[in-house]
Amino acid sequence: MAYENTNQQERNNDSIFSKRLKAGKRRTYFFDVKTTRGNDYFLTITESKKRFNDNGYDRHKVFLYKEDFNKFLNALTETINYVKTELMPDFDFDAYNHDYVRDDEDGEGAEASAEPAEVEAAVAVEAAPAAAASSSHSEDVDKW
Repeated sequence: MAYENTNQQERNNDSIFSKRLKAGKRRTYFFDVKTTRGNDYFLTITESKKRFNDNGYDRHKVFLYKEDFNKFLNALTETINYVKTELMPDFDFDAYNHDYVRDDEDGEGAEASAEPAEVEAAVAVEAAPAAAASSSHSEDVDKW
Protein backbone atom coordinates (compact mmCIF):
# COMPACT_ATOMS: atom_id res chain seq x y z
CA MET A 1 0.00 0.00 0.00
CA ALA A 2 1.44 3.36 -1.02
CA TYR A 3 1.42 6.16 1.47
CA GLU A 4 0.76 9.66 0.19
CA ASN A 5 1.53 12.53 2.50
CA THR A 6 -1.29 14.98 1.87
CA ASN A 7 0.26 17.39 4.39
CA GLN A 8 3.48 17.81 2.37
CA GLN A 9 2.72 21.47 1.62
CA GLU A 10 1.91 22.12 5.28
CA ARG A 11 5.00 20.25 6.52
CA ASN A 12 7.27 22.38 4.34
CA ASN A 13 5.84 25.57 5.83
CA ASP A 14 6.23 24.67 9.51
CA SER A 15 9.16 27.02 10.14
CA ILE A 16 8.45 29.28 13.08
CA PHE A 17 11.74 31.19 13.06
CA SER A 18 14.31 31.67 10.32
CA LYS A 19 17.68 33.37 10.08
CA ARG A 20 19.65 33.79 6.86
CA LEU A 21 23.41 34.25 6.76
CA LYS A 22 25.04 35.29 3.49
CA ALA A 23 28.55 33.86 3.29
CA GLY A 24 30.23 35.27 0.22
CA LYS A 25 28.67 35.63 -3.19
CA ARG A 26 27.62 32.02 -3.75
CA ARG A 27 26.92 30.56 -0.29
CA THR A 28 24.01 31.16 2.04
CA TYR A 29 23.23 29.42 5.33
CA PHE A 30 19.69 29.16 6.68
CA PHE A 31 18.90 28.44 10.32
CA ASP A 32 15.26 27.43 10.76
CA VAL A 33 13.35 26.46 13.88
CA LYS A 34 10.61 24.02 12.96
CA THR A 35 7.91 22.11 14.78
CA THR A 36 7.16 18.41 14.75
CA ARG A 37 3.71 16.88 14.59
CA GLY A 38 3.92 16.49 18.37
CA ASN A 39 4.56 20.24 18.83
CA ASP A 40 8.22 19.77 19.63
CA TYR A 41 11.04 21.85 18.14
CA PHE A 42 14.13 21.14 16.08
CA LEU A 43 16.61 23.15 14.05
CA THR A 44 17.55 22.74 10.41
CA ILE A 45 20.80 24.20 9.15
CA THR A 46 20.87 24.47 5.36
CA GLU A 47 23.85 25.35 3.22
CA SER A 48 22.80 26.61 -0.20
CA LYS A 49 25.39 27.13 -2.93
CA LYS A 50 24.69 28.59 -6.35
CA ARG A 51 25.87 26.33 -9.17
CA PHE A 52 28.14 27.67 -11.89
CA ASN A 53 26.70 25.60 -14.75
CA ASP A 54 23.03 26.57 -14.41
CA ASN A 55 20.71 28.72 -12.34
CA GLY A 56 20.17 26.02 -9.71
CA TYR A 57 21.40 25.57 -6.18
CA ASP A 58 23.00 22.71 -4.28
CA ARG A 59 21.52 22.34 -0.82
CA HIS A 60 22.73 20.35 2.15
CA LYS A 61 20.73 20.06 5.38
CA VAL A 62 21.56 19.16 8.94
CA PHE A 63 18.75 18.38 11.36
CA LEU A 64 19.53 19.23 14.96
CA TYR A 65 17.24 18.06 17.75
CA LYS A 66 16.77 19.84 21.08
CA GLU A 67 18.49 17.14 23.12
CA ASP A 68 21.67 17.78 21.10
CA PHE A 69 21.67 21.61 21.11
CA ASN A 70 24.14 22.03 23.98
CA LYS A 71 26.46 19.24 22.81
CA PHE A 72 26.44 20.62 19.26
CA LEU A 73 27.10 24.19 20.39
CA ASN A 74 29.91 23.08 22.71
CA ALA A 75 31.57 20.93 20.03
CA LEU A 76 31.25 23.67 17.40
CA THR A 77 32.59 26.33 19.76
CA GLU A 78 35.49 24.14 20.87
CA THR A 79 36.38 23.36 17.24
CA ILE A 80 36.22 26.99 16.12
CA ASN A 81 38.26 28.12 19.12
CA TYR A 82 40.90 25.47 18.34
CA VAL A 83 41.27 26.78 14.78
CA LYS A 84 41.39 30.38 15.99
CA THR A 85 43.83 29.89 18.85
CA GLU A 86 45.97 26.90 17.87
CA LEU A 87 46.02 26.74 14.09
CA MET A 88 45.59 30.38 13.04
CA PRO A 89 46.31 32.64 16.04
CA ASP A 90 47.55 35.55 13.87
CA PHE A 91 44.66 35.51 11.40
CA ASP A 92 42.22 38.45 11.58
CA PHE A 93 38.84 36.70 11.67
CA ASP A 94 37.11 40.04 12.36
CA ALA A 95 38.03 41.17 8.83
CA TYR A 96 35.19 38.94 7.64
CA ASN A 97 32.46 40.51 9.75
CA HIS A 98 30.47 41.80 6.81
CA ASP A 99 27.61 40.78 4.60
CA TYR A 100 27.20 41.04 0.86
CA VAL A 101 24.20 42.99 -0.35
CA ARG A 102 23.24 42.77 -4.01
CA ASP A 103 22.41 46.30 -5.00
CA ASP A 104 22.99 46.40 -8.74
CA GLU A 105 22.17 44.37 -11.83
CA ASP A 106 25.54 42.73 -12.48
CA GLY A 107 25.57 41.08 -9.03
CA GLU A 108 28.45 43.08 -7.59
CA GLY A 109 27.77 43.28 -3.92
CA ALA A 110 28.39 46.21 -1.67
CA GLU A 111 29.72 45.40 1.76
CA ALA A 112 27.45 46.29 4.61
CA SER A 113 27.79 45.94 8.33
CA ALA A 114 26.11 42.78 9.58
CA GLU A 115 25.45 40.68 12.66
CA PRO A 116 28.18 38.00 12.61
CA ALA A 117 30.15 39.84 15.30
CA GLU A 118 27.06 39.83 17.51
CA VAL A 119 26.50 36.14 16.82
CA GLU A 120 30.16 35.38 17.55
CA ALA A 121 29.92 37.31 20.81
CA ALA A 122 26.76 35.39 21.76
CA VAL A 123 28.49 32.10 21.03
CA ALA A 124 31.47 33.21 23.11
CA VAL A 125 29.17 34.06 26.00
CA GLU A 126 27.41 30.70 25.67
CA ALA A 127 30.77 28.96 25.44
CA ALA A 128 32.26 30.55 28.55
CA PRO A 129 30.91 27.79 30.82
CA ALA A 130 31.97 25.29 28.17
CA ALA A 131 35.53 26.57 28.16
CA ALA A 132 35.81 25.99 31.89
CA ALA A 133 34.90 22.35 31.43
CA SER A 134 36.44 21.73 28.03
CA SER A 135 38.05 18.47 29.08
CA SER A 136 34.68 16.96 29.99
CA HIS A 137 33.20 18.28 26.73
CA SER A 138 35.71 16.28 24.73
CA GLU A 139 34.62 13.17 26.56
CA ASP A 140 30.93 14.00 26.01
CA VAL A 141 31.50 14.58 22.31
CA ASP A 142 33.23 11.21 22.02
CA LYS A 143 30.16 9.51 23.51
CA TRP A 144 28.00 10.48 20.50
